[in-house]
Amino acid sequence: MPVFNERRWVEEAIGRVLRADLSGCALELLVVDDASSDGTTDLVRALAEHHPEMRLFEQRPNRGKGAALRRGFEEATGDVVLVQDADLEYSPEDYPTLLRPILDGRADAVYGSRFLGGPHRVLYYWHSVGNWLITTLSNMFTNLNLTDLETCYKVFRADLLKTIRTRQDRFGFEPEITAKLARAGARIYEVPISYAGRTYAEGKKINWRDGVKALWCIVRYAFFD
Repeated sequence: MPVFNERRWVEEAIGRVLRADLSGCALELLVVDDASSDGTTDLVRALAEHHPEMRLFEQRPNRGKGAALRRGFEEATGDVVLVQDADLEYSPEDYPTLLRPILDGRADAVYGSRFLGGPHRVLYYWHSVGNWLITTLSNMFTNLNLTDLETCYKVFRADLLKTIRTRQDRFGFEPEITAKLARAGARIYEVPISYAGRTYAEGKKINWRDGVKALWCIVRYAFFD
């Protein structure tokens, strides 16, 4: 769980993760705080003292979501790694659906798609257009047929994930990891998930600059590491 200035949401997010149905798997919750300045760090530190299944890692200075994920992947000790944002746009109640293809031995990675019919909050039209364009371009270079490249919910077999080196520190992680999974011949599944998107007033962080960087990453990582 990468975290940056999410004091308003993080306690509830952690609570829902701790209560989630993991289909029989043991939980290891790694929270990577990316130099929060709103009191998030102290709150998560206090929560970790009461939950031995939690570990907190503090990054200084702020480096971005991709860097926080890279730290979490390095520290993970389990067999399956699932990415969970701290803002409650994505629901831990979807974990059984996300985990099943990997636990059944059918998949090496699973993407939770916001566009396969799950319930979702209706928000920005141009965001959906941008996501479609980025996903389509990525599919052209990777020869995949994903519907939601930019989804937070990505689940990986840990042994495969630890063989992939990622470089992007911000949201370029999404096209980078997808290109590298495709080049590795990974079996990727998509499953429908629910989505409760936020407005910018509510704390949404991704912006048009990240979309431009995603386009650059798609082309770069299709051919180069």
